[in-house]
Amino acid sequence: MKKTYYLFNPGRLSRQDNTLKYTAYDEAGAEGQTRFLPIEDVADLYVFGSLDANSALYNFLGKHGVSVHFFDYYEHYTGSFMAKEYLLAGRLQVAQTGHYVSLPKRLVLARKLVEGAAFNLLKNLRYYQSRGRVVAEEIAQIELYVAALPHTTTITEIMGYEGNIRQTYYRCFEQLVRVPGFTFDKRSTQPPQNELNALLSFGNMLCYAACLSQIYHTQLNPTISFLHEPGSRRFSLALDLAEIFKPLLVDRTIFRLLNKKEIQPRDFVRELDGCLLKETGRKTFVRVFEERLKETIQHRRLNRTVSYQHLIKLECYKLTKHLLAMEEYQPFKAWW
Repeated sequence: MKKTYYLFNPGRLSRQDNTLKYTAYDEAGAEGQTRFLPIEDVADLYVFGSLDANSALYNFLGKHGVSVHFFDYYEHYTGSFMAKEYLLAGRLQVAQTGHYVSLPKRLVLARKLVEGAAFNLLKNLRYYQSRGRVVAEEIAQIELYVAALPHTTTITEIMGYEGNIRQTYYRCFEQLVRVPGFTFDKRSTQPPQNELNALLSFGNMLCYAACLSQIYHTQLNPTISFLHEPGSRRFSLALDLAEIFKPLLVDRTIFRLLNKKEIQPRDFVRELDGCLLKETGRKTFVRVFEERLKETIQHRRLNRTVSYQHLIKLECYKLTKHLLAMEEYQPFKAWW
């Protein structure tokens, strides 16, 4: 089974026969340990440190369908190398574009995406409510926002409700964690102002890239979205799908990391008026996030076990069927 590889250290990536050769650099720039990765085992690469590579290497990666996602020093997603659009289909492309330019059709999908995201956020809140956390007021408020979604008439209005749902959810975040040394206050980005915000930003970037990787292996065009506005330099459909999966993949990873004390205040560094994960913290987060992606559940409709990672691809297939008028899209809602 192909794997995702995370490159944290600066280094050089090159081709050696049919194998990837990765040589890490130490702080002085001298060559260090070398690893060899058979290309058949590589699903995609996440690059957090500076990487030396040449066009021959990217040609090699492109022929094998290996994507490379880049993150800057501050852990922001900056872009991806994607292999040639090998699965794009003309009929689906036309249908996807048609659903974007038709406001009524776009509204249907945008509402569904927010509805799915809100359901999974509420799932987290109800789980902790059953363990004595006082979140009833926030749950009721989010339910009111969800009830208002069918009456929305513009994408801006839907985005407004999505923002209100998130802000209400984040009001509970500190209470859900309850770990000394971690406060939340409010959501802050670029740069995150405290440890919890740093974890959220890092996790959301990983979720976005995971969604992009799965979209790439379907016939959907990642630049045409329905909730978020398509931009000239981003894969906005990944942002749409990430909304649904962030509560399950990112937030639950954070709850586990903190409640089991796998990440502690010493795993962060404060600099340039912000708070960032150190390399040790990033490696720990990535390890648990990968475990989460590989975790399986019994799928009620398929009657077999599927991983969280595969659930993202199934979401792409459901979206495809909706666009081709084969089956109405219903967003993924955790049932366990």
